[in-house]
Amino acid sequence: MTKEPPPSNLMLDLDALTAAVGERPDRRAAWRFIRSFARDWSRRPLTEADGRTTAELDAARARLGRPLPAALCEAYQLLGKHSDLTDNQDTLLAPQDLFLDEDRGVLVFRVENQSCAYWGIRVTDLGRDDPPVVIRADLVRPTADDWQEWLGRVSVAFVEIALSEALCADDDLMGWVTSDGETGLPEDIATTFRRLPLPEYPISQQRGSRWYAHDEIILRDDHGTAMFRARTEAAFDRFDGEDEEED
Repeated sequence: MTKEPPPSNLMLDLDALTAAVGERPDRRAAWRFIRSFARDWSRRPLTEADGRTTAELDAARARLGRPLPAALCEAYQLLGKHSDLTDNQDTLLAPQDLFLDEDRGVLVFRVENQSCAYWGIRVTDLGRDDPPVVIRADLVRPTADDWQEWLGRVSVAFVEIALSEALCADDDLMGWVTSDGETGLPEDIATTFRRLPLPEYPISQQRGSRWYAHDEIILRDDHGTAMFRARTEAAFDRFDGEDEEED
C-alpha cells in the first residue's frame, strides 16, 4: 500500500487541478485553479483589468491571418496582464507581439528571459479549442524540427506558467533543494510532500519536471534540482529550518 503524505496546509485547489488534467479534462477548472492560486499566492487576486481585451485578440488574429485557440484567448482574457503570474522569469507575449516561426509552422506566445527557449502552438492545431503546447530550446540555430511536445493542452500549460512564474515572484520566499543524487528528491521531501496531478514535462531540454506541495510550499523538481517558493515568511522559515536540521 502506498503511504500517503501527512495532511498539510497546501492552499491549493486540488479539486480544480485534478479536473483540469484528468481523463476528461475541463479547461474551466484550469481557470478556477489559476483564480484561486492568484488569490492565495500572488500579490493580488485577479480582476477584469488583468485580462487582454477581445479587440486586442481580434487584432492579433487579423495581423497573423490565423485563428487563435479558444483556450489561448481565455487565458489571455483571464491573466494576460497579471505580470505576477506571467512575467517574473519568462515573458508571456502581448497579443500584438505573437509571432509565427514560419519555417516550422508554430505560433509563439512565450519567450524565455534570455531568448533561450520558446513556447508555442503548431499552426496545424490552431483550429482546436485546447491544443497541445510545444517548446523549442533555441531559434537561432534551427534544425529540421526541434520543437518538442511540452504539455498536452494550452489550459494545463497556463497552470504551469502561473506556478512557475510564482516561484520567482519574491526572492525572499524562494530557494533551492538539491537531491541526494540524480534519482529524486531528498527522502524527507519525497515522503512529506504531495505530488501535484500535473504530468511530467520537459523544461528547456530536460525531461522529468514534477510539481509538489506541502505546508504552504510549492516545489518544482527539475530532474534532481528543485526550486521552491513559500507562501509566507513563516512558511519559509519553517521549511528552511527543517532543511537545516536535516543537514
